[in-house]
Amino acid sequence: MNQEEQVKLMGLWGSPFSKRVEMALKLKGIPYEYIEEDVYGNKSPMLLKYNPVHKKVPVLIHNGRSIAESLVIVEYIEDTWKTSHTILPQDPYERAMARFWAKYVDDKVMLAVRKACWGPESEREKEVKEAYECLKCLEKELGDKLFFGGETIGFVDIAADFIGYWLGIFQEASGVTIMTAEEFPKLQRWSEDFVGNDFIKEVLPPKEKLVAVLKAMFGSVTSN
Repeated sequence: MNQEEQVKLMGLWGSPFSKRVEMALKLKGIPYEYIEEDVYGNKSPMLLKYNPVHKKVPVLIHNGRSIAESLVIVEYIEDTWKTSHTILPQDPYERAMARFWAKYVDDKVMLAVRKACWGPESEREKEVKEAYECLKCLEKELGDKLFFGGETIGFVDIAADFIGYWLGIFQEASGVTIMTAEEFPKLQRWSEDFVGNDFIKEVLPPKEKLVAVLKAMFGSVTSN
């Protein structure tokens, strides 16, 4: 890769959003330089320069130009580098459906899970039920497919990395159970296959470190 083709990724070690981009880069076989950003403390001049609007990670820098927002970056990666691994389907309808379910994960599922694990105690039962129903929709959409993307990891799988890895850690750290293998056998099987993929496994943050950070930040519901 020559100077003009250098790729840099500004990210955060424990962020599922940052990891989405790393997963896409790894799956596509694109070399990149990773830059860890301190988003909670002293944001770097580089971050403020390349993402002046939101001032957060991830940010991909390619040919000196920056792209922000994880799923926008993943689409950019797919459109820019044509490799043997395809992240988004070519069919316009299937492509639209992939975007729909990825947005569903961001707008509905992640928010519901966070509220269920660490929202106000008075609303916890309602929020757990909401998260449960959101996951049931994904269980139905996955069906008997190996991955949401079919036989290989695709756009929705990457968007759902939070469910595949972080959800179990959220449950352990908070003491709140939402997804079990008995209630969600298809999502559980998908999670194991997704996390077990060599490219995905390579970028996942250490579980123990994440649990410790989450407990320190939010505390455990069961210990309150």
